[in-house]
Amino acid sequence: MSFHEVRFPTSLSFGALGGPERRTEVVTLANGFEERNTPWAHSRRRYDAGMGLRSLDDVEVLVAFFEARQGQMFGFRWKDWSDHKSAVPSRANTGDDQLLGMGDEERTEFQIVKNYASGTASYARPITKPVFGTVLVSVSGDPQVEGVDYSVDINTGIVTFTHPPDHQAEVTAGYEFDVPVRFDADSIVTSMATFKAGEVPDVPVVEVRV
Repeated sequence: MSFHEVRFPTSLSFGALGGPERRTEVVTLANGFEERNTPWAHSRRRYDAGMGLRSLDDVEVLVAFFEARQGQMFGFRWKDWSDHKSAVPSRANTGDDQLLGMGDEERTEFQIVKNYASGTASYARPITKPVFGTVLVSVSGDPQVEGVDYSVDINTGIVTFTHPPDHQAEVTAGYEFDVPVRFDADSIVTSMATFKAGEVPDVPVVEVRV
């Protein structure tokens, strides 16, 4: 897949609009009841990185980033300021934040996930772009040492243990993460607002599967 391991400038993504979308197929039956199905196992996120009145330097940074990605051609990392860490926004991350799975004395690789729960329902979102240096891992509450007990592939979000965790041991992790995205258009429109400021009204960005 064509992907650049570079993050969209966070100073430009702060304040962007966006969030998750689902695809649901709804069929209304003759009796008025509905049948609902989804072809997507995972949600996909969309954002708008459009900027209001900003300095010409900011506009130049955006244009340079767009050109370096060749429009929609290459994906990149995006920081979703409203959802970019394993813990709730008001709390620091810990190695006990998210359950990745249970040990079985054989399995050594665990995909980082973020669990979203409401009532009895839950959704496990694969996290494929953790931020370097932020991943903390614990096994049954015992903090592990990166480089000794485990390693993390920040390009895939896979945690690999040196030795497989014990049977029924809880493997948990805390982390910050980015969203893999691409531009959702092959053009952007800039406008000079004043001699020292410009604006870029619409810069659509969409999550990609990696």
